[in-house]
Amino acid sequence: MALKFHWFLPTNGGDGRHVVGGGHGLAPGGSGRPADVAYLTQVARAAEDNGFTAALTPTGAWCEDAWLSTAMLSQTSQRLKFLVAFRPGLVSPFLAAQMAGTFQNMTEGRLLLNVVTGGESHEQRMYGDHLDKDARYARCDEFLQIVRRLWAGETVDFHGEHLHVDAATLGQIPDPVPEIYFGGSSPAAGIVAARHADVYLTWGEPPAAVAEKIAWIRGLAAEQGRTIRFGIRMHTITRDTADEAWAEAGRLLAGIDPATIAKVQQGLRLSESEGQRRMLDLHRGRTDDLEIHPNVWAGVGLVRGGAGTALVGSHEQVADRIAEYASLGIEEFVLSAYPHLEGAYWFGEGVLPILAERGLWKDERPRRRQHTTMPFATAGRAVR
Repeated sequence: MALKFHWFLPTNGGDGRHVVGGGHGLAPGGSGRPADVAYLTQVARAAEDNGFTAALTPTGAWCEDAWLSTAMLSQTSQRLKFLVAFRPGLVSPFLAAQMAGTFQNMTEGRLLLNVVTGGESHEQRMYGDHLDKDARYARCDEFLQIVRRLWAGETVDFHGEHLHVDAATLGQIPDPVPEIYFGGSSPAAGIVAARHADVYLTWGEPPAAVAEKIAWIRGLAAEQGRTIRFGIRMHTITRDTADEAWAEAGRLLAGIDPATIAKVQQGLRLSESEGQRRMLDLHRGRTDDLEIHPNVWAGVGLVRGGAGTALVGSHEQVADRIAEYASLGIEEFVLSAYPHLEGAYWFGEGVLPILAERGLWKDERPRRRQHTTMPFATAGRAVR
C-alpha cells in the first residue's frame, strides 16, 4: 500500500517558531511570519519539492479564505494539489459545484475538497447561519447530494428540508471530479461521511481509538454499499535523533504561557465538537503527561483548537508510528509543523526516504537531473 502525504498552508494567522493557536472560534496567537502570498508560496513549493501530494488550507473566521488563497497559490506553484476546506452552509450547492469545476479545470486537476460541516454555532452566526449542529449535518447531506449529481452532468431538481434547486445544469463540470475529504466524530457526522466521503479524516488519537473510529465509519459505509479510504491529521516534530526532537517539543511547550493555556482550555471546553472534546480528553489541560502513546504528543492541543497531537521522535521512530497507523487502515497523512517551511524539509528529507525504503511511499516527483562529478585532479596525470 502506497501512502499519501499532504502538508498544511498556515493561513490561520501565519507561521512561526512557536505554536500558533486558534481554531474553533478562538483567535490565532502571535506568529512571526505573515500568511501572505510570498511566504505561503515558499511553503507550497517546499511541500511539492519534498514529495507531498497536496496541502490543506483551513477555513473559518480566524483564517484567510481558502478558495482565494489557493487560487493565488496555484499560480505560484507547479504540481501541488490543494485540499481546500470549505463550509457547505455558506455557499449554494450550485455555486460550490461551479467553483470546484472552474478551479479544477483551470489548474489541470489540482483540487481536493475538505468539507467542514460547520464551526461553533456562534461563529456560524457571524456568517448568517443560524442552524444548530444536527441541522447543519442534515443540510450538508442534501448539499453533497446536489453537488455530486451536478458533477455527474445531471439536470437537478431537488426539494429538501434545507435546500431547493430547480433545473440546475452545470457548465463547468470538473475533470477529474475532486475527491471529498470529510471529518467528524458525532453520530450525525458518521452518517454523512458514510454516504458521501471519499476519504474520512480523523484527528490524531492513540492507535486504539483510531482503530475504533475506522471500524465505526467502515461499518456505516458498508451499510450504504460504499468503501471509504481513511486519513489522519497530525503535526510533526521529527529530527535526526529522538533527543533533538523531544528537546524541540520542550522548547515549544516552554514558549506557551500557563495563563494562555488556561484561557484557551476554558474556551475549548465550550466547543460543540465531539472531536474537540476527544482532543481535550487526551491531555485535560495538563502539561506533565503529554506523551499519550509512544512518539505521540498532545502538547499542541493546549493552545490550538482542532488537530492537537504531533508525531515526535527520530525520523525512524516517526516512520514507525506512521507504519503503525497505516496497519490500522490509514492511507493518507495530513501533516504540519512549526514552522511549516522548515518542517516540510525535516519530514520530506528525513522520514519519506525511510518510508520509501520500506515500500510504504512512492516518490512521484519528476526525476531530477544529476550533475556529473568533475574532479580537480586526475590520478596518475599531471594537471597543467
